[in-house]
Amino acid sequence: MTVTAEQFTEMSLKLQQVRKEIGRFIVGQEEAVEFSLYAILSDGHALLEGLPGLGKTMLIRTIAEVLDLSFSRIQFTPDLMPSDITGTSLIERDAAGKQQFTFREGPIFSQMVLADEINRATPKTQSALLEAMGEKTVTVLGDTKNMARPFFVLATQNPIEMEGTYPLPEAQMDRFLCKIKIPSPSREELAQIVRRTTGTEQILLIKQMDAEELIAAQQLAKEVLIADDILMVAVDIIQSTDPLQTEIEDIIRFVQYGSGPRGLQSLIRTAKARALAEGRYHVSIGDLKYVAKPVLRHRLLLNYEGEAEGADIDLLIEQVLDAAGRGRNR
Repeated sequence: MTVTAEQFTEMSLKLQQVRKEIGRFIVGQEEAVEFSLYAILSDGHALLEGLPGLGKTMLIRTIAEVLDLSFSRIQFTPDLMPSDITGTSLIERDAAGKQQFTFREGPIFSQMVLADEINRATPKTQSALLEAMGEKTVTVLGDTKNMARPFFVLATQNPIEMEGTYPLPEAQMDRFLCKIKIPSPSREELAQIVRRTTGTEQILLIKQMDAEELIAAQQLAKEVLIADDILMVAVDIIQSTDPLQTEIEDIIRFVQYGSGPRGLQSLIRTAKARALAEGRYHVSIGDLKYVAKPVLRHRLLLNYEGEAEGADIDLLIEQVLDAAGRGRNR
């Protein structure tokens, strides 16, 4: 497939229009909007962490509306069963009175799925969702069903309520392309949120892309080039998170396990998505460093000393980025 610079520029302008349209309704949350779009372009999934009431549900609903994609929301609770997510087969009678199995799709069969408070469900139910995320299929009674295309899951976690929850194991956290943190809004953003949500004005969003265009954008993101020396910088970043391979003292002291091959894949895919969104057909070191924190922050596992000292993973990643690619141009 031959891709021209004009195609990258045209797609970049379209993606900028998408972000602008989302910004007409969503106040602030630039990182959440940006990296949600990067995850979608990378054909991956995102984990969102933030306090209640910060608009996580509204964010993903708005993205789905602007991209003209079907949307569903799953509220995870301890009594939620896997079949509540995937759907189930029921015995029904046809017009001739003959009994047959009929599959009723669950909410997972949407193009954009909000998995709200995923850590509230039991590991068995979490696994049903994560299997659909990883394999893009669901198997019910031996019958395999394909997921919709494109398929994107935004899972949320509440960082302050841990009683009665089932935190995702590190191996399952690694399935998410990136982990996005939503900070509390500023004074000006709070005032703007109130103006937009408590008045009589109703904001009507305009669709900027559809499913076919989004799939084309995902394919275009794969076509973004990465030079061998830039790739080796990405490799250096990943290896520097490993306490057995790094020379960074705080990584050796506080980190039990660093990132691995899937982290490197996610770093490259997200950097390619950012390059496309910026209208470039090659990845830069600046792209790698820009996307590193959301891509890696859930892939570094602190040891006992790191937990006891309250080591900040984002600060550890900053040390890794300072050491990687030192002396190279952005």
